[in-house]
Amino acid sequence: MRLLPVRKRQAMYAIYAFCREVDDIADSPGESGQKLRQLEDWREEIARLYAGRPKYLISRALLEPAEQFNLPEKEFHAVLDGMEIDAAEQVRMRDIDGLLGYCRKVAGAVGMLSIPVFGMPHGPGPRVAVALGNALQLTNILRDIRADAARNRLYMPSEMLQKHGVEESSAVRATAHPSFAVACRELSGIARRYYQEAEWLLKGLDRAVKRPPVIMMHTYRETLKLLDRHGWENLGRKVSLKSWRKISLALRYGLF
Repeated sequence: MRLLPVRKRQAMYAIYAFCREVDDIADSPGESGQKLRQLEDWREEIARLYAGRPKYLISRALLEPAEQFNLPEKEFHAVLDGMEIDAAEQVRMRDIDGLLGYCRKVAGAVGMLSIPVFGMPHGPGPRVAVALGNALQLTNILRDIRADAARNRLYMPSEMLQKHGVEESSAVRATAHPSFAVACRELSGIARRYYQEAEWLLKGLDRAVKRPPVIMMHTYRETLKLLDRHGWENLGRKVSLKSWRKISLALRYGLF
C-alpha cells in the first residue's frame, strides 16, 4: 500500500528529514545562542542547495526534489524562522495573529513544500496548506501544553490569557490556573474552524492528490476530539490515538 509514487515518496522523506533535523536543533537542550548558530548554518546550507552545491546528506537528498518539483526556497527559510522562535530561552505569543504567524512558519511552510509534490493545483493548494497547517499545529500546541510549559514555552496568546485572568510570567503556573482551561477551549474552537476550512477546500480536489493531507487531517482532528472529550482541566493526561485507530482512519480516508 503506497500513498505516493517512489519519486514523490522520496521527496517527502527528504522534506521530512530536513524538518526533523531543524526541529531537533530547536528542541535540544543547551544554550539558545548555540541553537541559533546551528539554524543559521542551515540557512547557509539552503542557499548552497539552491546554488546546486549542498554539503549535508539531507540537503543532497533534497537537490533533485527541489528542482523536479520546484520547491520554493523561501518556505525552507520560513521553517527556519519558526525554529528560531522555538530556540529562544522563552516562547510567548502576544495575540492570535502572532500565533497564526508562527503556525504559518512551522506548519504552513511544510504544507507549501508538500503541495507541489502531491501535485495539488496552484489555486486551492496554498490555501489548503495554510488552513490545514494552522489546524494541525494548534492541535499539537493543545496536546503538548504541559511539556512545552516545562521548557518555558507558552503558545497560548497573551491577549487570550489576560482576557480570562491568567497571568503568564510563569508558563507552568499559567497552565495550572483554573481559567486556563477556558482559554484552551477557545483555542480548540479556532482549530476546529480551520479543520472545517481545510475540509471544504479539499472536497473539490482529485482523490489521488488529496489522499495524504486528508488522512493527516482526520488523524489530527481525531486527536483534537479526544482532547476535548477528556477535558482541558486535566492537562497532565497524555492523549494519543491508538495504532488501530490510525490504521482505521487511513483505510477509511484514502489508501484504497
